[in-house]
Amino acid sequence: MEPGEGPGALDLHGDEEIIEVVELGPPGPDDLAEEMEDVDFEDEGAEEPDAEAWESEDDEGVEDGMEAQDDSEVTFSLHSDSVFCVSLDPKTNTLAVTGGEDDKAFVWRVSDGELLFECSGHKDSVTCAGFSHDSVFVATGDMSGLIKVWRVDAKEEVWSFEVGDLEWMEWHPQADVLLAGTADGNTWMWKIPSGDCKTFQGPACPATCGRILPDGKRAVVGYEDGTMRIWDLKQGTSLHVLKGQDGHQDPLTCVASNQDGSLIMTGSVDCHAKLINSATGKVVCVFKMESVTPKAPISEGEEAESNSVESLGFCNVMPLAAVGYLDGTLAIYDLSTQSLRHKCQHESGIVQLLWEESSAVVYTCSLDGAVRLWDARSGKMISEYRGHSAEILDFAVNKDASIVVTTSGDHQAKVFCVQRPDR
Repeated sequence: MEPGEGPGALDLHGDEEIIEVVELGPPGPDDLAEEMEDVDFEDEGAEEPDAEAWESEDDEGVEDGMEAQDDSEVTFSLHSDSVFCVSLDPKTNTLAVTGGEDDKAFVWRVSDGELLFECSGHKDSVTCAGFSHDSVFVATGDMSGLIKVWRVDAKEEVWSFEVGDLEWMEWHPQADVLLAGTADGNTWMWKIPSGDCKTFQGPACPATCGRILPDGKRAVVGYEDGTMRIWDLKQGTSLHVLKGQDGHQDPLTCVASNQDGSLIMTGSVDCHAKLINSATGKVVCVFKMESVTPKAPISEGEEAESNSVESLGFCNVMPLAAVGYLDGTLAIYDLSTQSLRHKCQHESGIVQLLWEESSAVVYTCSLDGAVRLWDARSGKMISEYRGHSAEILDFAVNKDASIVVTTSGDHQAKVFCVQRPDR
């Protein structure tokens, strides 16, 4: 996500004025890259990963006859097991990297599915993969905590490191710096390819999700104990901590920020999404999903249906945010009134959602194997794309929102051309 041109502050109604308008343009990429150069990294040793079994729910959400319809243009089928993650190269959007349960990661061309190279050497499920901001490097990380970085043009491994069990991984938006969160509560930061290292110690529980804010100077990290911390990447200090009543009551599942980084949203297993002012660390409001129908009493031996926030994100062009739930609800919230604007129901759980960069269209992928486009202004579905015979586990949308790349439990990645009548 690129920093916005102006402060883009929202007029949120509440007891206090929560957004300060600071008349400073965002720093340029060169300034930020130089700032990251000044960060005092220390070499820190890798820790032995804990071997933990990966439980796979192979057939959840899969319906008979799902594979009959295939709207995709390209299918990438070199994986031999579930494909967990996908990213597009940010510079050209012509390359994808995918990682899977077969301990493999591949970089391939989106236009025809042609393999560029394999990111070899992983011994566990590859759950994280992504390109650096300038598409020069690609990083792949597996569950046991082995992270490898490759130079894309040379197809060569340039760096690797082993941490504890890996929870998430993200590149810095303007510098060759990689962040990762691990099950021991640490967030790691490395300069690539030198490998200079810094760690941010969280509570003694997994750092379940994280996001570098658009200013490139701070990162927000969510933890399994329901707390959230905003870290100063240069100083290595915690700027704000949300815990207790301000934090979540269950593990955090996802975090997001708006385009200028003034607002953060956190989602949790407790079904709440919290809107937070990143400058003050204060909670602006809490979005709670009320159940529409009362749950039937649970018979003996049956499990209660669980629900949680699985994904969330901000719209760049209107004061809207979207929250996707495991029960299949896509909720569109109006940030200026802090109220629910639309509820878009899916038959199966939502795995992930993404907003188009320059419109009020939100994409969802779900356990029923379909990608759907929704108009957030009307709450109406624009279109639906199918082709997978199992649940979709991750997806990416290119910059001009013309293609969607999906990965699935059916061992495949697919490329869909998104045709929209209003274009």
